Amino acid sequence: MCLAIPGKIVEIVDEEQQLAKVDIGGVRRNVNIGLLDRKELALGDYVLIHVGFAMSKVDEKEAEATLQLLRELGEMQAEMEALSLSD
Repeated sequence: MCLAIPGKIVEIVDEEQQLAKVDIGGVRRNVNIGLLDRKELALGDYVLIHVGFAMSKVDEKEAEATLQLLRELGEMQAEMEALSLSD
């Protein structure tokens, strides 16, 4: 299964290498934006990221909803693990 995670472009790190710094839930990573039309990207835009590449641009509302769902799944997994350890 492949999963793309939304992140917000906060900085263009290297224009020539097509790298941008993207914030994903408070964690910042460099991501390659070379697959996207650079003329259509701006600081503050959200992109879907898969294995270090921005695959597509998404709107903020969709990105926030996806991030919220991922947080909820993480919390549910932690609760399930805690239940499995208890007697």
